[in-house]
Order: sequence, then C-alpha cells, then structure tokens
Amino acid sequence: MPADQTNGVQDVDRSLGEVVNRISENASMLVREEIELAKTEIELKVTKLARGAAIGAAAGFFVFLGLIFGFNALAWGLSDIIGEPYGWAGFLIVTVLLFLLAGIAGFIAYRSFQAGAPPTPDMAIEEAKRTKEAIEHPELETASPAAEDVNK
Repeated sequence: MPADQTNGVQDVDRSLGEVVNRISENASMLVREEIELAKTEIELKVTKLARGAAIGAAAGFFVFLGLIFGFNALAWGLSDIIGEPYGWAGFLIVTVLLFLLAGIAGFIAYRSFQAGAPPTPDMAIEEAKRTKEAIEHPELETASPAAEDVNK
C-alpha cells in the first residue's frame, strides 16, 4: 500500500474525530444557552408578577385611604345636616379621587399578573422543540418565527 493511502485514512479518522468533538461541544453550548434563555424568561415573568403585586398593594392602600376619607366625609356630612353647609364636599372629592386611583392601580396590577402568569419559559420550550425537530429531521429546514417577523 502506498503511504498516501494510509495517511489519508488517518486524516479521515482524525477529521471524523474532530467533527464528533465539535458536535459534542456545540450540543453542550446549545444546552447551556437554552438553560440561560429559560432562566432569563422566568426572571422577566417573575419581575412582572412582582410589579403587579406591588401595584396591587398600592391599590389596597388607596382603598384604605379612601375608606378613611369616606368615613370622614360622612362625619362632616352628618355635621352639615345638623347645621354647617358645604363643610364635607372637599372630603368627598378626595374620597372619589382615591377610589379612582385605586381602580387604575388595580387595573394595572391585573394586567401585570396576566402578562406574567404562569411563570414558565415558553420561548425556551418552543426553541427547544424547534431544535429537537431540526436535529431529528435535518431535511426539513424551516425558518424560525423570529426570522419571519424580521423579514416583514
């Protein structure tokens, strides 16, 4: 056998080993990146849930203040019935304003809870499904939805 053929077989084996090694490294990197994507996605959803909880607490506080002013307005109103006109109108206006603020804060809290619940890494799961599908069926090359959105 000529030396070139033996050397060629060794080169093929070495390049095959390098390809297998590179595939293994890329698969490990892909798994690490998918885990990082899932962590980031969960952090974003937890942040939205925390913001919703804080705004919900603010709504509860405004309702509490509204009740204080409402009872104060009722007291002034009863005082007016007895004899002093227009002493309670300011308290009533503040009460309505606080309930309005509570309604707005409650609506924002509701939307934040809806945006963040449940805290699952949906994008990472979808990307993992696409990656699995691409590995199992390499002949089916499909464009990712993100690439399609950029093209529009």
